[in-house]
Amino acid sequence: MKRIITAVVQNRSGVLNRLTGLLQKRQFNIESISVGRTETDGISRMTFVVDVADFRKLEQLTKQLNKQIDVIKVSDLTEQAVVARELALIKVVCTPQHRMEIQGIIEPFRADVIDVSRDSLSIQVTGKPEKIEAVIDLLRPYGIKDIARTGITAFTRGHQPQVAESPTFSLLK
Repeated sequence: MKRIITAVVQNRSGVLNRLTGLLQKRQFNIESISVGRTETDGISRMTFVVDVADFRKLEQLTKQLNKQIDVIKVSDLTEQAVVARELALIKVVCTPQHRMEIQGIIEPFRADVIDVSRDSLSIQVTGKPEKIEAVIDLLRPYGIKDIARTGITAFTRGHQPQVAESPTFSLLK
């Protein structure tokens, strides 16, 4: 099962390497990572999407991440109400005859053309990973030259419904 894990960390050299090393040592496959500064100077938020089938392994992982010296807080956002987005830049083979057709395809996805050249269009799309995949699938017949994806970045919504805590759940806090 794919899990969205966030870690609020000190923005110091080597933090990303230590955390990804810990995930690798525990044999978790990282499907995506996004890292960026937060509203607080010196603090960054890392968002990992990992495939974890066993809840005990996830519990162990969060405990070990929390023990890292530069880690402030680790959260599993998978079961919570979250705002999650991904950005993709897609360069598509495009002749002048196909420009309007491609723009018609990307318009319902609220994607934007960000660069035009003689033989290609560069498109920016943001949203849930399923939306990104749908745009890519529709553009694939034209010929995709390049794709750059950020991976998911996420945080909890403003109001979280109250959930009765089980002993296992409270260990993750």
